[in-house]
Amino acid sequence: MTAAQAQFLEVTEAPDGLRIDHPSVSDGAEIWRIARDSKVLDLNSSYSYLLWCRDFAATSVVARDEEGGVAGFVTGYLRPDRPHTLVVWQVAVDHAQRGRGLAAALLDGLTGKVAAERTVTTVETTITPDNAASQALFASYARRHGAGMERTVLFDAGLFPDDGHLPEELYRIGPLPAPHA
Repeated sequence: MTAAQAQFLEVTEAPDGLRIDHPSVSDGAEIWRIARDSKVLDLNSSYSYLLWCRDFAATSVVARDEEGGVAGFVTGYLRPDRPHTLVVWQVAVDHAQRGRGLAAALLDGLTGKVAAERTVTTVETTITPDNAASQALFASYARRHGAGMERTVLFDAGLFPDDGHLPEELYRIGPLPAPHA
């Protein structure tokens, strides 16, 4: 294990009674429910969450309670044109688990698990201007890992076919610590 991988893994401790794991297809329904109940995320079809758990399990994580139930999740993927960039698609924590630092632990856990398998130099995500909680989560992530953070508009509101969608701002965090032998 490299020093950078160890650094990420050191901060992936989940709150008491929870553990961070990759999702399985059987987690798709719970992930969909948590996304729906968040009332903040764009809700995708239940089918898409099943596919995500099948096709992108290696770049996504869930927090499991002592019974194996899903308490929160982060979905992500590696950009095909930038394979060292981890894109975080959605982050959500079940209402009963909020306020325990689980979202930050999941984000660190995801980065640690992906960095254990491949080089990750950058994390990207998009956040709407009204989502202060996500803005704070990713700003604290950048600070914890000593990385810079840039913000630009990725998709202007006018690009969305549905009325009232706010712009999606791209948050690019990096460079992340380089692996050391």
